[in-house]
Amino acid sequence: MAGGAREAAAVQPETRPFAADEDEGPAPAASDLEHMLWAALARVQDPELPIGIVDLGLVYGVRVEEGRAEVDLTHTAIGCPALEMMREDVAAAARSVPGIDDVCVRTVWDPPWTKARLTPRGRMALRASGISL
Repeated sequence: MAGGAREAAAVQPETRPFAADEDEGPAPAASDLEHMLWAALARVQDPELPIGIVDLGLVYGVRVEEGRAEVDLTHTAIGCPALEMMREDVAAAARSVPGIDDVCVRTVWDPPWTKARLTPRGRMALRASGISL
């Protein structure tokens, strides 16, 4: 169980507020923004399953440089009808992070998504909803 707790903590790092401009203090470092971005993305729910996209394993990576966020996002199926809606939700979540001014959401298909990408919390959420794995 301890390993699962560490994984969940890595997926949803703690966040702290940052100053909006130099008069109020230094701008957040890129790594701090990345942690805040992961936390914001963890609140984005999959439109078809009762689970967040981070716990579902759909976010393959994030990068933040000079106020620009890049999010690598996959989907459970190429023909996903909610593809555009999910991209918009991810972009909105990223823009909600103070210090991120521009967002690029990239759809990636390699490696293909499998249930092995689920976090322990994601597995528990799906089982609690009656979805067997």
